[in-house]
Amino acid sequence: MTDRNALDELCINTIRFLAVDAVERANSGHPGAPMGAAPVAYVLWDRFLRHNPADPAWPDRDRFVLSAGHASMLLYSLLHLTGYDVRLEDLKAFRQWGSATPGHPERGDAPGVETTTGPLGQGFANGVGIAMAEMALAASYNRPGHEIVDHATYVLCSDGDLMEGVASEAASLAGTLGLGKLVCLYDDNRITIEGSTDLTFKEDVGARFRAYGWQVVGPVDGLDLGAVGGAIEEARGDSGRPSLVVCRTTIGYGSPKENTADVHGSPLGRDAALEAKTRLGWPREPEFLVPDEVADHMRHALDRGDAEERDWKERLAAYASEYGDLAVEFSERLAGKLPAGWDDGLDGLFGPGSDAVATRAASGKVLNSIAAKAPALFGGSADLAPSNKTSIDGAGSFAAGDHSGRNIHFGVREHAMGSIANGLAVHGGFVPYTGTFLTFSDYMRPPMRLAAMMGLRVVYVFTHDSIGLGEDGPTHQPVEHLMSLRAVPNLSVFRPADAGETVEGWKAALARRDGPTALVLSRQKLPVLDPDEFPGVRSAGRGGYVLWESGEGQPEVILLGTGSEAHVALAAGRELAGRGRRARVVSLPCWQLFDGQPREYRESVLPPAVTARVAVEAGVTLGWEHYVGLAGETVGIDRFGASAPYQTIYEELGITAASVVARAEVLLRV
Repeated sequence: MTDRNALDELCINTIRFLAVDAVERANSGHPGAPMGAAPVAYVLWDRFLRHNPADPAWPDRDRFVLSAGHASMLLYSLLHLTGYDVRLEDLKAFRQWGSATPGHPERGDAPGVETTTGPLGQGFANGVGIAMAEMALAASYNRPGHEIVDHATYVLCSDGDLMEGVASEAASLAGTLGLGKLVCLYDDNRITIEGSTDLTFKEDVGARFRAYGWQVVGPVDGLDLGAVGGAIEEARGDSGRPSLVVCRTTIGYGSPKENTADVHGSPLGRDAALEAKTRLGWPREPEFLVPDEVADHMRHALDRGDAEERDWKERLAAYASEYGDLAVEFSERLAGKLPAGWDDGLDGLFGPGSDAVATRAASGKVLNSIAAKAPALFGGSADLAPSNKTSIDGAGSFAAGDHSGRNIHFGVREHAMGSIANGLAVHGGFVPYTGTFLTFSDYMRPPMRLAAMMGLRVVYVFTHDSIGLGEDGPTHQPVEHLMSLRAVPNLSVFRPADAGETVEGWKAALARRDGPTALVLSRQKLPVLDPDEFPGVRSAGRGGYVLWESGEGQPEVILLGTGSEAHVALAAGRELAGRGRRARVVSLPCWQLFDGQPREYRESVLPPAVTARVAVEAGVTLGWEHYVGLAGETVGIDRFGASAPYQTIYEELGITAASVVARAEVLLRV
């Protein structure tokens, strides 16, 4: 064995046993995958990955996504060894309260973690979005002799990742789009929690990916560093197709439990851990050993990264001297800034006297107005763009061979669409948006949850928001979805009552930089609220406001509504006023934004002394007690919808002004 071979083996075993020791100390975790995949990850990080541990946010770095997030200690060990600000003490605090090394990688906790992974398949699809972002930016900003965007995306995925449907959706789209700078390393250890993958997963994965349009390299022996390196080199050489490198590995390599399910998600145990060290020629003590020669070798990543980043900065400076305006725009996009004046003209899109318009159609006009000024806006629909109104006019399609278009055709792949949007957001330079019917938000809840967890600025356009879509029937009529989305922490759900509120919803979504926003829009036309008659509509961006009230002084009853039902509440308020009641109508398009307002403002809209309150919304009533209290009433739908013209459904299910008035009168008599 040559000295270099001995050093490589020493580095690999250091990665393995940092993982083993951390899992043992935590008495929790997944040692098997780090032990088996360490050689594959080492080859990638030592010989191919362009990154600068001293500047984890360097824009032109290669991206590494650990889709097999349960193998988090593999990533944390690599980050520590290559010089990121991940200390040995952080590894020792694995899975502990407040540590930078949680059980699964979380963006923002440890530098170098590109995206939050753990739910299998999500990281794989994020990787597709990241690769799309690189290609779209390159198409927009690179010029002959000035390639300022030129980096690769690497994903390490597992058998479990490739069982998940979201990975199949994303892989199919990646092949269709020709994402040649995407390389996925498949840690094929053939073991899951329940046992051998033969129990559930006998397909020819390589054949499947070839059918998707991918280059498939291997299988190669995951212990053979030369074979792994050659396979990665071959993958990098295909500029027209994404590549899957199949690496055959042994889970828990070197331990007495290797190649069994026992080593997947549980500590080895002290005796087995010590035996593994003995088998692989590793000192039994001390724990968390990093030999000096390993630290010296792997920290060369700092020198390499610094040189690569300095070279890029020189190229960026040369680019800026020739393409100054583009360089400024590029830098601002990477910083997440929208151009000055991005919202100019929005307030005049729907003036006094505007005809009734569906909020989905209003959203389409707003989207195009913003997109004309903000090139970062990039997205599309799950094959529903004509219905969702999510196309950017004249902007072309992002497609194989031409990655300059701004309209993404996701196909009927809601789950992958949401995950790809997350990848676009974590890469930087984009404000991604997606589109589908609200009822299909169920198909993309996992990436929406992760976007909220990571605080990503993603905009979800959900149309056909209620029984108002009519004849398509209960399969397409969302009733429980609004409340289920409102339950997601850090997800703003904005259901506008008209075109003007739709403008405010888009403003709020794009101004927000700490989380995603769902715009929930109607299929049916809704009257446009004249801001001269209803000046409060300009406050819709605060999440809730007084839409209308009768008379002076404190109201006797408050009626609350969102979306199309704000108009039902308005009609009911006017009816009550005609009966001599002092009524206030409150539009509450976004609960999260309203609840974030100062207490004084919230109480000015909903005075605590007024307990007679009726809410109306074409969805489940659960949750409205937050605003109407135990003494109030809610007019809603605690059942599924029906197939009929929407006017008939509203009448038959009692989502009417008459129903609201009747409930209010009962409360006022109490």
